Amino acid sequence: MITRIRADNPSPLTLSGTNTYVVDGWVVDPGPLLEPHLAAVTAAVGDAPAGIVLTHSHADHSEAAGELAERLGVAVVDVRDGDTIGPFTVMALPGHADDHVVFVAGAHAFTGDAVLGEGSVFVSGRLIEYLDGLRRLRALDLRRIHPGHGDEIDDPAAKLDEYLAHRLERERKLLAALESGIAADDEDALLDAAWTDAPAAVRPFAAITLRAHLAKLQQEGNLGV
Repeated sequence: MITRIRADNPSPLTLSGTNTYVVDGWVVDPGPLLEPHLAAVTAAVGDAPAGIVLTHSHADHSEAAGELAERLGVAVVDVRDGDTIGPFTVMALPGHADDHVVFVAGAHAFTGDAVLGEGSVFVSGRLIEYLDGLRRLRALDLRRIHPGHGDEIDDPAAKLDEYLAHRLERERKLLAALESGIAADDEDALLDAAWTDAPAAVRPFAAITLRAHLAKLQQEGNLGV
């Protein structure tokens, strides 16, 4: 059984709030340290708590972990790529954060901030590994993606194809901007050329993703500087 509890912490980055999931007594991403949210998660777990796992350590996903572990009398379990814990197989998917993982339970994937219910994510680095991770997910026979923000995704293949195409289109626009003569260190001009649709509220995070794209091009020998 899978239960979603959404924290009341909406923002341009968290969308309608951070999603916490309870899966057979396991808590995925306890979320922010908000008492009503903790109470709701505790109630959803019921009398058979199993443990707590985190997709990554960003505060909106992990802040409540310690308090919830104490209340439930369970551990926050450290995981790494390939581990099997409870109903989950762990898949490393860095990019949004270096420590980011995805939890796969049968045909269900709990993706944290690697894949969202709407929009795209900002990638802080390791873009090559991020894209490889999306392709690994795409190769699985998934029925539903349970994201860290937004609603569940009932067509995982289409969403993952969309994410991969989006990143490649961003790269195409970035390369076109560089080829037009915009310098690689002129961040504002590159953002104006390649991220024209980025709302002002998330422009600083678009800049972080831009740097990840530039690092990828440099790693691949395609930056030309």
